[in-house]
Amino acid sequence: MTDFSALAARYIDAWNETDAAARERIVAEVWAEDARYVDPLVEATGREQIAATIGAVQAQFPGFAFRLAGPVDGHHGQARFGWELGPVGEFAPIAGFDVVLTDAAGRMTSVLGFLDRVPAAV
Repeated sequence: MTDFSALAARYIDAWNETDAAARERIVAEVWAEDARYVDPLVEATGREQIAATIGAVQAQFPGFAFRLAGPVDGHHGQARFGWELGPVGEFAPIAGFDVVLTDAAGRMTSVLGFLDRVPAAV
């Protein structure tokens, strides 16, 4: 059985890891090799593209950090959770939620991201 709360926490850790090598290690830990990430702005397939996407988001929003927003809800190899992106300790101008599918090993095979709050300038 997958601990979806722990998986979501490591997922957020990957989005916040600024060291490329450390980020790639987290991505390898929590994502299946041929995993897919899709949100309204990007589609990435495979660990390398996913890690690069995370790096690009960090470059676009320097000084911002991701954080979970509320509880993680999961069952039968799938989970959903809300997140926010903003300056640490301040209002997060960007928020959304992700739906995650996992394989038998508990690694993410697919993440479908949705944006709920995005400033006009993004």
